[in-house]
Amino acid sequence: MPRSGNRLTGELSPYLLQHAHNPVDWYPWGDEAFARAEAEDRPIFLSIGYATCHWCHVMERESFENEAIAHLLNEAFVCIKVDREERPDIDAIYMAVCQMMTGQGGWPLTIVMTPDRRPFYAATYIPPATRYGRIGMQELVPRIEAAWRSRRNELLDSAGQIVHVLQQQGSTKTDHPPEHDLVEAGHRDLMAQYDARFGGFGNAPKFPTPHRLVFLLRHGCAEGICAVEHTLEAMRRGGVFDHIGFGFHRYATDREWLLPHFEKMLYDQAMLATAYAEAFLSTGKPIYRQVAEEILGYVARDMTSPEGGFYSAEDADSEGEEGLFYVWDAAEMEHLLGAEYEGVARLWNILPEGNFNDESTRRPTGRNIPHLDRLPDPDDASRLARVSEKLFEVRRRRIHPLKDTKILADWNGLMIAAFAMAGRVFGEPRWVQIAERAHEFVAGNMRDPSGRLWHRYREGHTLVSGQLQDYAFVIHSLLELHAATYDVGYLEDALGYDAMLAELFADQTAGGYFMTAADAETLIVRPKEFHDGAIPSGNSVQLLNLVRLARLTGRPELAERAEQCARAITPAVARAPAHHAQALVALQFAEDESLEIVVVGERGDPVTEAMLGQVDAVHVPSKVVLLKCAQNGERLASLAPYTQGMSMVGGRPTAYVCHRFACSQPVTTPDELAERLASCPRRS
Repeated sequence: MPRSGNRLTGELSPYLLQHAHNPVDWYPWGDEAFARAEAEDRPIFLSIGYATCHWCHVMERESFENEAIAHLLNEAFVCIKVDREERPDIDAIYMAVCQMMTGQGGWPLTIVMTPDRRPFYAATYIPPATRYGRIGMQELVPRIEAAWRSRRNELLDSAGQIVHVLQQQGSTKTDHPPEHDLVEAGHRDLMAQYDARFGGFGNAPKFPTPHRLVFLLRHGCAEGICAVEHTLEAMRRGGVFDHIGFGFHRYATDREWLLPHFEKMLYDQAMLATAYAEAFLSTGKPIYRQVAEEILGYVARDMTSPEGGFYSAEDADSEGEEGLFYVWDAAEMEHLLGAEYEGVARLWNILPEGNFNDESTRRPTGRNIPHLDRLPDPDDASRLARVSEKLFEVRRRRIHPLKDTKILADWNGLMIAAFAMAGRVFGEPRWVQIAERAHEFVAGNMRDPSGRLWHRYREGHTLVSGQLQDYAFVIHSLLELHAATYDVGYLEDALGYDAMLAELFADQTAGGYFMTAADAETLIVRPKEFHDGAIPSGNSVQLLNLVRLARLTGRPELAERAEQCARAITPAVARAPAHHAQALVALQFAEDESLEIVVVGERGDPVTEAMLGQVDAVHVPSKVVLLKCAQNGERLASLAPYTQGMSMVGGRPTAYVCHRFACSQPVTTPDELAERLASCPRRS
């Protein structure tokens, strides 16, 4: 008789539902599991992953679907499954434990802990049986079970020490403001890791890390900009980019950007679109606009819900094999393309024997990942665009990878910001409209009656109270929406969410912000993160938010909170600047000379629009801009009191430019404004 399922069958997380019919007696995270572990005096086997994680699928097939291994787990432990994307707070705590105990991290994350949640064993992927020096489940489970019976005190002592170390993290701050040298140290640190041959940073595996690229672009040093351009072009040429359907895969397993792990994550699309848009602003090169819009087009087509919110990810695997959806047999492609095949095969490096080897066996696969040796000239680009459309229609009929359709507030914030920024930078209203629609979805579906955010939405259901990154990333999106539309309502909402952060998340002792609200579930520690990993930390993003809000509104209390946040984050940045690139972006913004611009006039007026065009044409990352008109004057004055006395001079649209904390005489023509802005020095 087939098994009816375990305790995950009622969950909505796609990841948990993937495990709902395992023979492992999984529980979701919650009181029921902990109560059983306490009552039966058994440790907890905690497994954390996500729906589009390739090695999570491997461990499931090898171990969690294995009746014998499931029996071992069920006898020894109470087993809990957690979707790390639904519960980033839990993941953050136990990933820190894994890195502390093993020196590495990743998913699947495996933790064994006491019934009161104190960890004493950590690992990532565990094979079913011992191989290649990695202990297997068949041997590990009995050893831990025996140790729990015979060496309990040792395990408890170890668990206590681990928790003590966790409690010390994030508890220090500097009493001094950040120094200019910190930003310069970050630049030196990143350039020391730059791969001058293939682009990117370090060796294999190679991650996009777009916040590093944005920092180097904004820093403005010529060698840093060259490194960014090299990296952006290498990624666009490589197999890490989907040349048929667009968008970027998670990361490259090799140094050359050829062989990716094929999952596609929403946050990567958001931050890479932002990085390419920033590169376009810095260089004016059309290729960067093209790539940014390719990414946005993919997200609009494949990752947007009918209601306007953005889905989380697409899996690497289909039909039980990683990358199968994305790769091509040379004979199949030749049959489809006919006379065009030879030229396309030359450009995309398509080979009869396949152009990549299996990652684990190193054997030829006979399949091809389209990739370029160089960016194509216009004629070749047109040819590739034409055949991409044809191949896309063929690929559309294949069995698709799983789409993780949960909608996360923080990742949606990043994506909304990317669409809004692209719309502003490229002068494309359609991108701004997509951003506004997604914001309306979050505002209408992911807030509780008090206005607080929910972290996750799926199929009409919300789960998990909003965490720091939800608020910080949504504020970031609101500031980008305001920059794109000058709608004062977005600024009001950003200030409202900032007030919630100050009340519910601020660390009043050490500065910065906790990951969870004061009234959230009590965990073994209240997590607090500064490290900018695949996704920037909530503290880094909120630091930049605070500096921008302080300059937009002129409110001294916001500037003071920004200073306190900077002092909290500085010790971590000083220890490892390259691992805090988003914090460096924020610190650099704060360090750069302020530039506040207020245009007073009506939308649609040709002079007003020309003035706003002049403002947009000036690439100064640290500038902030307000538009004051008859409809928003009173609301704007309540948010930014310094605008109270600003009005049109002689009944004509007027611009006020404030630089280095001093405001110059207002100007009333676009040419005067252009001249005034040209006199403001830039970072060089």
